Amino acid sequence: MKLVFATNNPHKLKELKHLLGDSFHLLSLSEIDCTDNIPETGNNLEENALQKSEYIFKKYNLNCFADDTGLEIEALNNEPGVYSARYAGLENNSEANMQKVLSKMRDITNRKARFRTIISLILDGKKFQFEGLVNGSILEERKGSEGFGYDPIFVPDGYEQSFAEMDITLKNKISHRGKAVQKLVKFLKNI
Repeated sequence: MKLVFATNNPHKLKELKHLLGDSFHLLSLSEIDCTDNIPETGNNLEENALQKSEYIFKKYNLNCFADDTGLEIEALNNEPGVYSARYAGLENNSEANMQKVLSKMRDITNRKARFRTIISLILDGKKFQFEGLVNGSILEERKGSEGFGYDPIFVPDGYEQSFAEMDITLKNKISHRGKAVQKLVKFLKNI
């Protein structure tokens, strides 16, 4: 079965190909010649992920899935949430985003936060969603150099290392995206 992953991130695509094995022929956006700027105008992660997967399904008539992820900080009323990638501006600058979070959290003692990933799958016109989340806290300063996004300032519950300090295998096993992908893989392997 052919399945499009609505991403241009080669690392995400490689990881998913490995997890799905030979049962599915996974295609990237570039492999279906999609260079469109796919809209993400939803009010939450669920709407954004669905919007991306519906866009590909309607335009290309191919089974597909898309994901959206947000960092939700309790003391900031779950900001940045759906705006995580562009929290500090439209240029999607991870450093500026982290700096904005650290600045807003400067005098706040409640550091509780969580990462959430939603994967929206469309198979033969039927819609499915899978959620992965990990609870943790926001550090007072960056730690580690691995990963991307907010990884250097997020420590998952039960660990002392930030995501940016962790071995990639461990991070993928316990992360929000890893948990959502595990649910997707289990579903796809049982259809």
